[in-house]
Amino acid sequence: MTRARLCLLVAAVLLLAGCAGDPAPPPAHRADVRKVLVMVVENHSLDQMRGGMPALFAASRRYGYATGFHATTHPSLPNYLAMTGGSTFGVTDDGPPEQNGVHGRSVFGQALAAGARAGLYADAMPRDCDTGTEGRYAVKHNPWAYFLDEHAACARSDVPLDRLPEDVAAGRLPAVGMVIPDLCNDAHDCDLGTADAWIRDRLRLVMSGPDWRSGHLLVVVTADEDDRNQDNLVLTSVLHPSLHHAVSQAPLTHYSIARLYAEVLGVRPLREAASAPSLLTAFGLRLPVRRG
Repeated sequence: MTRARLCLLVAAVLLLAGCAGDPAPPPAHRADVRKVLVMVVENHSLDQMRGGMPALFAASRRYGYATGFHATTHPSLPNYLAMTGGSTFGVTDDGPPEQNGVHGRSVFGQALAAGARAGLYADAMPRDCDTGTEGRYAVKHNPWAYFLDEHAACARSDVPLDRLPEDVAAGRLPAVGMVIPDLCNDAHDCDLGTADAWIRDRLRLVMSGPDWRSGHLLVVVTADEDDRNQDNLVLTSVLHPSLHHAVSQAPLTHYSIARLYAEVLGVRPLREAASAPSLLTAFGLRLPVRRG
């Protein structure tokens, strides 16, 4: 064998060995997703959530999770706006809606304009679309309350968490939905074990309903941000009956969640979400062409 051919052979072997270490992206397949429900944990990184939330990570391994998902910024509020508005809107702190309210459409407004349902279920919220902070409810974790042009819709469909079981049982979950734990259950003020048990129970609830059993519901569990110890890399779990042990290394962000909502609605993604990596593509989920 000539020296040149030997060098080529060694290079090929090294290339194949390097590729073998990277998990392949999940194979593409059709999934009739019509609804997205996002749950948000507070201030923990990918490694912290993997180690401290065993129930969530067990569900993640069974269905799917992302290892290359970065939150957008710090602190909390602009990340929630990125998920639901495709932009941080220049917000850099956690001030209330009277200070940080924004104009323009949200993903919730997109759903309503498309003739679909939108809804947010907030743990410990005293009143519908509450714009204050009281007890364990923090408005900075309730993004719809910040979209000033949608206040009337928010007042109708941004509701306390106790409405969730009824909507699950009736197969009436919104096309664009969020579930927001309170300041203890999201691991902001309490430990990850508390958040893990809370998320586990909410997942059991939504997976008992017809939206999940029909394959129409996709559930995403993410963190708003890390605690500045892992470059804002957070665990993001992607749960759907058609996914099996799927792991994506795609460079996803909170803008990818805003894009996900839009793709399921069949509308143009808002603002920065239009150029964000697609979460559906990252997990090989292809929506069927719907006619009607």
